[in-house]
Amino acid sequence: MDRQPTPAIEISRQDGAFSVQLQGDWTALALAGCHEARGLRAQLHALTEAPQHAEWSLSDVTRLDHIGAQLIWQAWNGKMPERVAINEGQRRVFDRIANLRTEGWKKKIVDRFNPVTILGASLLSMLTQLAIGVTMLGQLSFDLLRFLRAPHRGPWREISAHVYNVGYKALGITALVGFLIGIVLSYLSANQLRSYGASTFIVNILGMAVIRELGPVLAAILVAGRSGSAITAQIGVMRVTEELDAMRVMGISHGFRLIMPRVIALAVSMPLLVAWTDLMAILGGMTAARLQLGISFSFFLRQLPDAVPVANLWLGLGKGVAFGMLIALTACHFGLRIKPNTQSLGEGTTASVVTSITVVILADAIFAILFKEVGI
Repeated sequence: MDRQPTPAIEISRQDGAFSVQLQGDWTALALAGCHEARGLRAQLHALTEAPQHAEWSLSDVTRLDHIGAQLIWQAWNGKMPERVAINEGQRRVFDRIANLRTEGWKKKIVDRFNPVTILGASLLSMLTQLAIGVTMLGQLSFDLLRFLRAPHRGPWREISAHVYNVGYKALGITALVGFLIGIVLSYLSANQLRSYGASTFIVNILGMAVIRELGPVLAAILVAGRSGSAITAQIGVMRVTEELDAMRVMGISHGFRLIMPRVIALAVSMPLLVAWTDLMAILGGMTAARLQLGISFSFFLRQLPDAVPVANLWLGLGKGVAFGMLIALTACHFGLRIKPNTQSLGEGTTASVVTSITVVILADAIFAILFKEVGI
């Protein structure tokens, strides 16, 4: 077994010049096997009082790892000396330590400040993420133009796979939730309408509520929780396993191969899921109306086109397209921001789901304001 070169410190003072030269291996293994490790630490501690014009040299350091660099960084009082001789690899190690210390200091300072400072930091973070989202939307526009210009080179396989995973596999849960919501809404409405002798208006209430609002929002929330989290986790795992870095090295665009196929798949699948959810919710509502009010299925279906103008159906399907694109962009945004560790993966997935649902509700409110005169 090769013997590790012993770490050593050589200090010289000549004609008022103060120089420190480090030698040997400054690694955890070399320091652990050095009998004079305690003396080295004492020397480094004493060097914290070295004059500012002192000259440091690491040219004779054969190996340097994070542990050894930490000891040297402490002797420098957390700041690179003005006169220091180091190579590029050693500089990268010290830069990494400096960045870690700066991030930890900032986090500690923010946590100690008052709520106003924390609120300001949160707003700045939100604005930063919004700017990144706008950039991602612009890149998506260029990727879509590239796809339309040469569709034969597009990621059709990825689009097809995501349509299957996002759309077909979500039919079961959306059908169950839609059917149950229709039953609940119909039962609650029937009790009130019966007391006023207006039982037939349950067709208006159920049709308008489901087709215009509940269907698109329910489908979007379910897809955000089911598929949005899966998209974020997939991209996050690619970050942890360094697949994203490999794609960048190979010249493969993240936007064209990762973001655009998911956006297109959700934009195609969501209107179909909205229509499916509407159908199952109306079926559940008709079942409850038949049991509670004695309204037959045929009467319900005959009255539905007159009670709910067709413009509401197109508005609901349009909401589905918009919600699908917003969910995909949000999920991809948080997936690309995940750091290469498991803790960040869990936090990013949770933030993705919460943000997607919030964005869907905000978008639905904007739709309600903009199209308040449509289909009423």
